[in-house]
Amino acid sequence: MNRLTASVAASGFACFALLYTPQPVMPQIAHEYGLGPSGASLALSAATLALAVVVVPIAMLSERVGRRPVIVVSVLVAALLGLVLPFAPNYEVFLLLRVLQGIAAAGVPAASMAYLADELGKDRLGAAMGAMIAGNSLGGMTGRLVTGLAADWLGWRGSVLLADVFGLVAALVVVFLLPRAQGRPKRAPRGMKAALTDPVLLSLYAVAVLLVGAFISFYNVAGFQLTGPVWLETLVFLFYGFGSTAAAFAGRLADRYGRGRVLLMCIGVLALGTLASLVWVPLGLAVVTAGFFAAHTTASGWVGARAPAHARGHASGLYLCGFYVGSSIGGTSGSTSYEEWGWGGLVLVVLGWLALAAMLAANSNARVKREAAESAQKSSASVIRGSTGAMAVLPSRGSSGVPSPMPTVTERVSAGTSTTIANGSGPPS
Repeated sequence: MNRLTASVAASGFACFALLYTPQPVMPQIAHEYGLGPSGASLALSAATLALAVVVVPIAMLSERVGRRPVIVVSVLVAALLGLVLPFAPNYEVFLLLRVLQGIAAAGVPAASMAYLADELGKDRLGAAMGAMIAGNSLGGMTGRLVTGLAADWLGWRGSVLLADVFGLVAALVVVFLLPRAQGRPKRAPRGMKAALTDPVLLSLYAVAVLLVGAFISFYNVAGFQLTGPVWLETLVFLFYGFGSTAAAFAGRLADRYGRGRVLLMCIGVLALGTLASLVWVPLGLAVVTAGFFAAHTTASGWVGARAPAHARGHASGLYLCGFYVGSSIGGTSGSTSYEEWGWGGLVLVVLGWLALAAMLAANSNARVKREAAESAQKSSASVIRGSTGAMAVLPSRGSSGVPSPMPTVTERVSAGTSTTIANGSGPPS
């Protein structure tokens, strides 16, 4: 792993560690401020919703001022706000700081992928993207684990501060090690229209909203449903390891069997995990985590493959926007469902979201197959039309009494035409 890839992975580690730090201690936050599960979930949703709102504009800003300045300022400001967060005197100030932290952190996902694409060749880009996603996942897991494991001894404020120190260390690594760009970003032609008019891309944005909403809903309320010390409940975040493995496996399956089919399979795994949580919550969370990361990998890869070259940045930004909208609005909606109807009610709501996501994925898959079939028909027709004036099938000797429609060389010479044989691209000259 080179210096650029390691630094970008560190920025993802810091960003996700800071964004999801409060999740394991939501019950303690709710108790201190007199909130229910839905109110406490705003501690997470406020930051991710703010990020969703600004991620596309910041991505466009990075094309003007450069990727590196955006990443460095983003990760450093988010880390400094994280150190202030535990000292918020009331819940209103706490939420305001979370909103500012989400806005600050938006520069990392907005510019990181484009920065790697600008600086690395295609032969190294896939591995670099994998390292960046691994940094995101590791940061999200580390922030949650540190907060949850320390909460019983330090309280939620002390544990959040400790986790944010990890985020600050990672941010400083980025500030000092992230190399300068070799050149200015390449500004692509306007691609927002293409990213917003393709029905398949629009469906995938919606799928991102639904899937991450379902996933975050379970983890937002897991602390309220599970019983035991906080450090023990926090161990469910180790299930993210299943997610990393499932994501890599799903990527290989998608290459072999098609993204639409694999995405539907992953949504089915999510549904099975949702039902399994009615029997035993940890089992359900493990299966849901594996299914979600596999589905997210497949859907995001589909966006990149589907979008035209000049619209890939816009399409990826819109997908990320949908991802964080789902994390915030969907996560809060799921918490409200749990507060009103309990775990069984949350399961029913999530199953409804997954059914809608499956319908969108199935329709998109059918559309892609239909387009492929139409394209194949047009290609065949084009070959036939192109061959009529350029090629002629000569009968085998003795197989037909029909004379050849092609003139002989002698006839062509006597007519004053060229004896050059056509190459299939047009009539003879």
